[in-house]
Amino acid sequence: MITKKIINQSDEPVVEEVKLNPQFGEMIAAGLHFGSSISRINPKMKQYLTCVRNGVHIIDVEKTAEKLQEALTQIQKLISEKKVILLVGTSVQAKELVKNTAIECGLPYINSRWLGGTISNFEVIKKRIQHFKDLEEKKKTGELDKYTKNEKAKFDKELTILGNRFSGIRNLSKLPDAVIVVNTKTNHLAVKEARPKNIKIFAIVDTDSDPSVIDYPIPANDDAISSIKYILDKIKEVILNTKPIEKEVLATENQEEKKA
Repeated sequence: MITKKIINQSDEPVVEEVKLNPQFGEMIAAGLHFGSSISRINPKMKQYLTCVRNGVHIIDVEKTAEKLQEALTQIQKLISEKKVILLVGTSVQAKELVKNTAIECGLPYINSRWLGGTISNFEVIKKRIQHFKDLEEKKKTGELDKYTKNEKAKFDKELTILGNRFSGIRNLSKLPDAVIVVNTKTNHLAVKEARPKNIKIFAIVDTDSDPSVIDYPIPANDDAISSIKYILDKIKEVILNTKPIEKEVLATENQEEKKA
């Protein structure tokens, strides 16, 4: 538990003393508790706040820990059921972390600009992905060598553009069952497209965002690299710990079937 001693010497409450368990200490060290400036508050985030410090809202890490655990439990359930989870984070701070986490976990991901219709018009997106893969294969097999230098330069440019857009979802053959969004303000289209399709939404929600449109909001700083990394590392840990269990269960079932 967190115990606080609040001294109200000015208009802004000040936390003078905080006793933390190790998990809360790690969260604070990673900067999860720093929200946005008080002028940018979303009223629906007030339930997750503890005080204001230097004009910045402070997020209650006890509530962050609670909501993070709820999210991790559901992510573990989805992975154990072999559901498809799409990881989305396109901000400068998030894009490399999102890519590395997704690759390590075997998840599809989007870490460049969200392309409108990725979910709401998925059949068209699938055709563009297939075009990208076909063009990639043609270059690999030398089929593009018959074209002129200028034509090949155009193909290379197209491949670069398509790669930036679709590399992370090249193997996404159906709509995802869930999305994990790092920044809901930057990636509002991802949230907007997922909701009508009943796709579960997990998201890091800062104090300037609306948690009511997220199925599993994780109240935390969505700008700091250390904060994003802390949460993605927790998600990665759950996913990697769940997938080996699946393999062991399948191996056991296969052995039992052979014996039978």
